[in-house]
Amino acid sequence: MKILVIGGTRFFGIHMVKELLIKGHEVTIATRGLASDEFGDTVKRIKIERTNEQSVKEALSGTHYDVVIDKIAYCSNDIKYVMDNVDCDKYIYMSSTSVYNPKHINTVETDFDGLSAELIWCDRPAFPYDEIKRQAEYALWQQYPDKKWIAVRYPFAIGKDDYTKRLLFYVEHVIKGIPMHIDNIDFQMSFIRSDEAGKFIAFLAEKDVCGAFNGSSDGTISIREIIDYVETKTGAQAIISEDGDAAPYNGEPEYSINTDKAKALGFEFSNLKDWIYELLDYYIGGIINCPD
Repeated sequence: MKILVIGGTRFFGIHMVKELLIKGHEVTIATRGLASDEFGDTVKRIKIERTNEQSVKEALSGTHYDVVIDKIAYCSNDIKYVMDNVDCDKYIYMSSTSVYNPKHINTVETDFDGLSAELIWCDRPAFPYDEIKRQAEYALWQQYPDKKWIAVRYPFAIGKDDYTKRLLFYVEHVIKGIPMHIDNIDFQMSFIRSDEAGKFIAFLAEKDVCGAFNGSSDGTISIREIIDYVETKTGAQAIISEDGDAAPYNGEPEYSINTDKAKALGFEFSNLKDWIYELLDYYIGGIINCPD
């Protein structure tokens, strides 16, 4: 298939593009062209300024794509600029489990109703992250019901290539004895491994389906379990204090993400606890071997 990827040159977008290429698809990546990528001559490239409607129109007009994967859309206007100007059979939007209000144990796709609230055409600074992602989905549900689209909803993606360093925060603070303020230490939470996050979107590109799909590793873990593991492995002692550095996952409720809908299509996610401790070992080794 002829697939356009808007973004896709960092984190799990790299895994996604690699998987699409392995599957034999013709991939074009659309970026601002400011950063290099590792794909060489295996992909085609076009330049696009994602937040500028005229740039989007000029970049996308005149070419048909079987699938467009929009890795970097955030707000309703981002959706509009592409959907009003692209010629494609299917559009895949990288959404987020942040659309659920609130997330909870066994969160399913229908817990978010894309028709339940007013659609506001807006740019990225207009709302906090969770609401801006909801507005993007409202645009799909309310403005483009007759087009084939998929909204992929992930919890936090983590892996050795995680540029956000959110999980690393906890490991580093434990080992270095830096005080942390954590407001949800015993809450169970879901995560997805970065390579699987990329592979699942590539999997959906080939499926004749539409609507919302959750993706998540099986199982959950708490911040306390993560800290306990680091303490046991290193002999260090976490310092939990209201005066400490605010932890990255603060404010998250206790939740798990149901992926039965994805599994019914034939995709199997790994079990979180089969790999997260290996990832923690990787972070621990990096800090111990390179303390600065």
